[in-house]
Amino acid sequence: MKALTKTVIETALEEELAEHLGYDRHDPLGRNRGNSRNGKRAKTVLTDSGEVAIEVPRDRDGSFEPVIVAKRQRRLANIDQIVLSL
Repeated sequence: MKALTKTVIETALEEELAEHLGYDRHDPLGRNRGNSRNGKRAKTVLTDSGEVAIEVPRDRDGSFEPVIVAKRQRRLANIDQIVLSL
């Protein structure tokens, strides 16, 4: 369950970043733009099924504000039901 939760959260975060930047990963549209991907940072969140270590993508400007796992958020309530429904 933890591995599935990790995959769902990280995929959602990648999609949020793609929406924020306006292009998908490895898309030529992203070349020579002001803001681009800048790696990932590790984060541990507490879910109903226990601790899950995730990697949150970053952008160069630091303007990316994730919605599914907000900055400084450590607890995710009811995420297990969302994962199971998918």
